[in-house]
Amino acid sequence: MSNTPGSPTLHSNAAIAVELTGITKRFGAFVANDGIDLAVRRGEIHAIIGENGAGKTTLMNILFGLLQPDEGSIRLNGEEIVIADPSVAIKAGLGMVHQHFKLVPSLSVADNVFLGME
Repeated sequence: MSNTPGSPTLHSNAAIAVELTGITKRFGAFVANDGIDLAVRRGEIHAIIGENGAGKTTLMNILFGLLQPDEGSIRLNGEEIVIADPSVAIKAGLGMVHQHFKLVPSLSVADNVFLGME
């Protein structure tokens, strides 16, 4: 099976789990995210890459409820949701591992992974 852009994937018939539509976030005159559309189907893995300052962290902070979008909507499993804060994201089944995190050496790998869910 090909993995080139535009080719079918194993999950092309799976339901959309996370859908961002028209997500825009401004900080004063600076536009960090400008009309971002993203759909992730169940079972898919995506990577968001870009230069420093491209808006990757801002987009993830919106999805996790740390920031609110100025425009656009978020749908989880087909239902529109307002993620007002991280507790809403966690209840909806979303989690986030921050780029700069501290591991607890006395905990197992699994316990460190699940630490953010408590």
